[in-house]
Amino acid sequence: MSRASHVSLASHALRPPPVAPHPETASDSAGEAVGSGSEVAVDRARRRGRGAESNASGRYEAEARVAFDDGWHSLEDLPPFKTTVAVDTARKVITRNDSPDIGFDRSINPYRGCEHGCIYCFARPTHAFLGLSPGLDFESRLFAKPDAPELLEKELAAPGYEPRMIAIGTNTDPYQPIEREHKIMRGILEVLERVGHPVGIVTKSALVVRDIDILARMAKRQLVKVALSVTTLDPKLARTMEPRAATPPKRLEALRLLAEAGIPTTVMVAPVIPALNDSEIERILDAAAHAGVKEASYVLLRLPLEVRDLFREWLMANYPDRYRHVFTLIRDMRGGRDYDSQWGTRMKGTGPMAWMIGRRFEIACDRLGLNKRRTKLTTSHFVRPRRVNEQLDLF
Repeated sequence: MSRASHVSLASHALRPPPVAPHPETASDSAGEAVGSGSEVAVDRARRRGRGAESNASGRYEAEARVAFDDGWHSLEDLPPFKTTVAVDTARKVITRNDSPDIGFDRSINPYRGCEHGCIYCFARPTHAFLGLSPGLDFESRLFAKPDAPELLEKELAAPGYEPRMIAIGTNTDPYQPIEREHKIMRGILEVLERVGHPVGIVTKSALVVRDIDILARMAKRQLVKVALSVTTLDPKLARTMEPRAATPPKRLEALRLLAEAGIPTTVMVAPVIPALNDSEIERILDAAAHAGVKEASYVLLRLPLEVRDLFREWLMANYPDRYRHVFTLIRDMRGGRDYDSQWGTRMKGTGPMAWMIGRRFEIACDRLGLNKRRTKLTTSHFVRPRRVNEQLDLF
């Protein structure tokens, strides 16, 4: 066996997955990788421009692949993580849900995984269903649905389909960088505009302004509203926490352009992370209001499944001095746990700290005149598209 192949195989030998320590027992030392361990941490040079610190196997995998030095000093030869895009051959694109605490019952995700690399993204655990890591795999191994517009039109043409607002961007961002090339989201909008179907869009990308032409026409018919998430106005924090998302000024500029085009816009202060960005709530709302935004919302940080450990690793690597304080406050708002998935409280939390965040948000919105009116979309323009080979009406 050649040295090269020996190195490659040995560098990815199988070991049992490491057990991450609980935050209460983990060290506060800045030099200690709490929650990740040296076995799953990925060298900084290999993950440059990425959000996650590690790439541990998904929760459904029987084995874990862990890089280790076999004596040949070969770890430095491992290539950096590059973004790859595979085709997702889905048969349907509309996903249904019956969650009682969200305002939609159907959504579309043009992509799986998200190159933005936001460390707090609650969608990360979905990559485990693909046999991939919710860590670095989630932001580098992406899946696109190029036939989504055609599949959507087929589903909308079904005899029993009843139109209601479709939400896009509630899981992964439809305007992430690969949309520039694939243009799947634009194709979806073209279908929705043609059939007069309402849509609500959530993104943190300035790329949304590319589609202002379509969005403005739909807005005139009460068919669209757009929400942009602005997590922080601090460029350093944004670059660290959301490495490939649009900068805060770009997002505010996108909100301004959308509002000027007559498109109903919402700023989302999301997620609110105690002791990290919660002090910026009023500043973000003020900047958005000056950009012409009329509505606002917020969501408290959510740490389901693997997101908890990934966020813990990131926090210790970048803000070790705030580590204990952040998690203490999180537990104060989650009934003593790192996460509470209870419907009705999972978005806002409970307890004094959560109450204070909510009141600060409400007072700021009232002062700025936000949320005085809520945009309501209509289904009155919907015209069911004809199915392939459908016979035309005689009269």
